[in-house]
Amino acid sequence: MQRVKLDHVDRSILADLQADGRMTNVELARRAGISAPPCLRRVRALEDAGFIKGYHAEVDALALGYHVTVFAHVGLNSQAEADLKAFESLVQEWPEVRECHMLAGETDFLLKIVAHDWDHYQQFLTAKLTAAPNVAHVKSALGIRTAKMEPGVPVDDLSDQA
Repeated sequence: MQRVKLDHVDRSILADLQADGRMTNVELARRAGISAPPCLRRVRALEDAGFIKGYHAEVDALALGYHVTVFAHVGLNSQAEADLKAFESLVQEWPEVRECHMLAGETDFLLKIVAHDWDHYQQFLTAKLTAAPNVAHVKSALGIRTAKMEPGVPVDDLSDQA
């Protein structure tokens, strides 16, 4: 990843693309206060430098029949690096797991899992998660509603930061 010093135009581009990844280059350039060709060059440079990792569509889970979201706190028997990596690799194979975060403290991993219903989650829990090698315990917390879901990070307009 290249090291790039971000100026206020780069930060504007990042903030706008993070809010709407389908924004046209012309609109992006207009918002950033530059013309379209240099805007496109900046976007490509931000992609090449690793600031922009990709683009995706936000899909409605309910519309696709996923009515249950569970946050599973997973404790492992061993926290040796090889065992942590093995668990992370296994999680990659489970489409129900949408996020996997390794934590410091009592819980080793926090998983965000989607399921069609509670029975679907229980089947996943017993057939895959608790049956996985090295899993010592799982504590499930059922999501009731989401008050905020904002992907990405705050993009400050501070040109002295990199």
